[in-house]
Amino acid sequence: MNVVKKVVAALLALGLALGEVEAAKLIETPALAEAVARGELPALAERLPAEPAIVDLAAEGLQPGRHGGDLRMLISRSKDLRLMVVYGYSRLVGYDRSFAIKPDLLKAVSVKEGRIFTLSLRRGHRWSDGQPFSSEDFRYYWQDVANNPQLSPSGPPRSLLVAGQPPRFEIVDQTTVRYSWSKPNPFFLPRLAGASPLFIYRPAHYLKQFHARYAKAEDLAAKARAAKQRNWAALHNRKDNLYKFDNPDLPTLQPWMNVTRPPATRFVGRRNPYFHRLDKQGHQLPYLDRLIFSTSDGKLIPAKAGAGEADLQSRNIFLKDYTFLKENEKRGRFRVLLWRTAKGAHLALYPNLNVNDPVWRKLLRQRDFRRALSLGIEREMINQALYFGLALEHANTVLPDSPLYVEAYAKASARYDPKAANQLLDKLGLKKRDDEGTRLLPDGRPLHIIVETAGEETEQTDVLELVRTNWAEIGIKLFTKPSQREVFRNRIFSGETVMSIWSGLENGLATPAMSPAELAPTTQQSLQWPKWGQHFETSGAAGEAPDMAAAQELAELNQAWLLAVDDPARAKIWRRMLEIHASEIFTIGMVAGVRQPVVVRADLMNLPEEGVYNWDPGAQFGLYRPDTFWYKK
Repeated sequence: MNVVKKVVAALLALGLALGEVEAAKLIETPALAEAVARGELPALAERLPAEPAIVDLAAEGLQPGRHGGDLRMLISRSKDLRLMVVYGYSRLVGYDRSFAIKPDLLKAVSVKEGRIFTLSLRRGHRWSDGQPFSSEDFRYYWQDVANNPQLSPSGPPRSLLVAGQPPRFEIVDQTTVRYSWSKPNPFFLPRLAGASPLFIYRPAHYLKQFHARYAKAEDLAAKARAAKQRNWAALHNRKDNLYKFDNPDLPTLQPWMNVTRPPATRFVGRRNPYFHRLDKQGHQLPYLDRLIFSTSDGKLIPAKAGAGEADLQSRNIFLKDYTFLKENEKRGRFRVLLWRTAKGAHLALYPNLNVNDPVWRKLLRQRDFRRALSLGIEREMINQALYFGLALEHANTVLPDSPLYVEAYAKASARYDPKAANQLLDKLGLKKRDDEGTRLLPDGRPLHIIVETAGEETEQTDVLELVRTNWAEIGIKLFTKPSQREVFRNRIFSGETVMSIWSGLENGLATPAMSPAELAPTTQQSLQWPKWGQHFETSGAAGEAPDMAAAQELAELNQAWLLAVDDPARAKIWRRMLEIHASEIFTIGMVAGVRQPVVVRADLMNLPEEGVYNWDPGAQFGLYRPDTFWYKK
């Protein structure tokens, strides 16, 4: 079959799948036209899946674009190369702008009883090197990677286990696979849609050359020696980096493929000629030809962005930089947007309910003590002094944009009322004071609260200085103790820390279908109850079992959510958990919804003026599909 016949055949195959896009109107990408003319690449009709993902830009209020141009961004370390995967946001399923999960790489997904997931691929879909993307890539991952003790000593990822049991994996046909559990697995689809996703497939055709099951032992040994790896498994893991994105030879399904081999200070992502998305006008996405990531000292990034050295930048830029950036908009030919962040609290205080000191442990577990601390914080002053009055002054809970938001929970104990705080402290028996007016603990020690920080942001110190002034009015002295992040966390985990400061709930935009695990003692990373979380994570082998009624109820509710099979039941559980947190004040949120400056080249199109800036869900820019961004000029 000659080239013309092959293209005609491909166009006919595309006809029904394209719907409103006329196959005859497919527009070849100018950057790839020469390679097509030379026969190095197939024509667009052959490169697209038979059932491409058709992007209706108009329905999303966006403008159809045109091909061409580079998008420059600045990163502070070479490992942030992974942001090409985060921002590319090509996933089996992904969040739309309403935070609903929709098929993306997949043509469709069917879910039965919350436990049986049938994934349907797009016919004719190809990896970036032109090889088929099929059920074999899922089989290879499951059998040869996840369940190979040399490649995965701990077995399959936790997200693929329900009650400690793995799924039943089935290949239905070349484009269909199925995962079945005995109980519901509500984490499965959200993990596939994550900023750092669960990759349950691999480019088998590429990785088999590094696997002991498929390659000769002597060849593998030679390859491992050449790559300075200790054995074939280490070599395979080094090559298998779909997220780190540091192996240019590894085929990808992202809109751009990294072509720069580390170490480097400048990384280039070129368009994937086999990308599966298409606009209704017949353009294969992405519109932009290249992503260019340049490394720079993080402290210099605001200045470089202000000089016009980035076309899109948010990392290493803070609200304190807004005035400087705004003043340089015209000269740098960019505009500065202010997106709302989506954590439950931008910053929150974490009383350590598992602290070793028995006096502090007893006091911190008193709900009225935690309430007094919260009432003693003047959030309006913090908002005006540090956040231009643009932040939300409320507790560490979900945000107004979440369907689970309850204003009473957000405002619970979040008002500034030093009189009420003093009365609560008096009722707790903390009436005695030293010569400086500082209250005394039951054992006679002055009530000095040392708040530990990771020492990474001056913003935390600035906030604590304002809290220090507030708490002095209720007879409490606040001291700060910075340390490196690893030391900071280890001190909390071991019970040495009385109180710490960190950001609040990771997901302030929760829906009933999203896990409420953050609200329960389920992980050691929860700074308010690390030992209870460790007890859960290790199935009782380490840590301490929760011994407070409210925490126990949260754990039970989280388990109930795991078994719920519809959103109304899940929403009821969520609201009860949020109610408990509003009442108990396990964490003390100060402000939320702090604005994130986003520097955008003046003529970059399809980026929203009002966006949500969040890691997961959201993938920061990924939610807004950078493959649809384009330049007007």
